[in-house]
Amino acid sequence: MNKHILDQSVQEFISHHLNDDVHKIAMSKSPFKEVESRELANQIAAKNKSARKLPEWYNHSCIYYPPLLSIEQCSSETTAAYKAKLPIGNSLIDLTGGFGVDSHYFAKVVSSVVHCEINPELSEIAAHNAGILGQNNIEFLATDGIEYLKNTTAKFDTIYIDPARRSTSGKVFMLKDCTPNVVEHLDLLLEKSSRIIIKTAPLLDLTAGLKELKYVSEIHIVSVKNECKELLWVIDKVEGLNVKITSVTLNETEKHFSFYKGDEETRETHILAETPSGYLYEPDTALLKGGAFNLIGLTYGLEKLHLHTQLYTSEIINSKFPGRIFRINRVISSGELKKEKQLIGNVIVRNYRDKAENLVKKYKIKPDNHRFLIFTESKKDGYIVIDATIEQHY
Repeated sequence: MNKHILDQSVQEFISHHLNDDVHKIAMSKSPFKEVESRELANQIAAKNKSARKLPEWYNHSCIYYPPLLSIEQCSSETTAAYKAKLPIGNSLIDLTGGFGVDSHYFAKVVSSVVHCEINPELSEIAAHNAGILGQNNIEFLATDGIEYLKNTTAKFDTIYIDPARRSTSGKVFMLKDCTPNVVEHLDLLLEKSSRIIIKTAPLLDLTAGLKELKYVSEIHIVSVKNECKELLWVIDKVEGLNVKITSVTLNETEKHFSFYKGDEETRETHILAETPSGYLYEPDTALLKGGAFNLIGLTYGLEKLHLHTQLYTSEIINSKFPGRIFRINRVISSGELKKEKQLIGNVIVRNYRDKAENLVKKYKIKPDNHRFLIFTESKKDGYIVIDATIEQHY
């Protein structure tokens, strides 16, 4: 950590060049003897990256930014604030502290937080920023979190861990393929705490994760703007708990859809027997990740278009629904589609026989900000196109 970056003249340079080309700055001669051009470029790039993701950091002066990759990999303030609802008790240890965003938000609700970070410089950076942000109930340790747990006699009410994938190849991975290996050290974590919160990438399959872990009480599927950001696995040392799965959308308003594992298998939703009319409902990706397709319809009083089409319809609009809602203007059959001219709308494909980009070219469809053409399949009419207007965004 180069503390000269915190000099007033350097900080003023960073603020004045936020809109400049960082590549040019990196290649130019630094105006400061103690700070290299590449360091200036990184501070500017990382600060800009934080503007929306970490506004509390961005809006404070004298924040020290780590390499850009750390900013890209850390939690956003939005998701960190949601995670802060999950700890129990008064003490928490963050075993993979990183830039310190999650620890910062945990410290707002927990009396004492221990932040472990194996990278000494990143630990020092997080500690400095905590002081700037006025957070004085976090202890920063530049150490391996798992090794610290092995050697300390202390116990914590909550343990938080964000294991990193060791391999980036392929979309399927397991917890045992991550570092730290949560599966290998699960007994240690259970010995040292009453609750464990594990953050994983959304690619992790829910069934696979449940097979690797034990005592899982809750799974939280967190989405922002229809992008699944993370899975949160809550482990409590209680036998026989039924796993509660919550899909949460963190947009202008926070919405939840919860059910218990196994409920989906005992319920059946209604399949629409008529041509769709009224409103069309497209579930947020967090709901789709949960897999409770029948319960979605039953919870919000909707009918599915088709057994294998995860789109729903109703004659009324329900703004509590976590996802997009469209007003159906008309329904075009596959036979009528070839006769259509000047089709306008953003194309969505759900359970259809072609890809969106192919359909746009084939039918020369022009985009529109508010209108959508939804290519899908319904029980009554087979393959159809729904011409619709957006009523509710994510």
